[in-house]
Amino acid sequence: MCGAVSFRATDMKDKFSICHCKQCQRWVGGAFRGVNVATENLEFTGRENISVFASSDFAERANCKICGSAIWWRLTAGKYVGNTSIAMGLLDDSDSMVMKSELFVDYKNSTNELPEGREQMTAADVEKIIAGF
Repeated sequence: MCGAVSFRATDMKDKFSICHCKQCQRWVGGAFRGVNVATENLEFTGRENISVFASSDFAERANCKICGSAIWWRLTAGKYVGNTSIAMGLLDDSDSMVMKSELFVDYKNSTNELPEGREQMTAADVEKIIAGF
């Protein structure tokens, strides 16, 4: 979000997963949407601005030290070590991405539902409101 960290990914797939676990909900304020990339295919700039913490006995999470944006979730133990789940919000273009799976659906809550009749505003609508502050 602030630009202190950026990355380049090669061989990134066009599929992503959504995780509804309680840790993800606390980490990003809702479900975490991440695209899986082989860790060796990631190159970060601004690494000094990345804060990594062990969020469990088997995984770590990373955030930007400057703005707090979620960067990745990564397994540190088990057979899938070597893969990193990059936060979808960091991608320049995610329009072609397709959801492949939802995890911890038993923790999914009503904040993930989009009710009929909800108010919807465009960027221009929101900018008009902000201009009136």
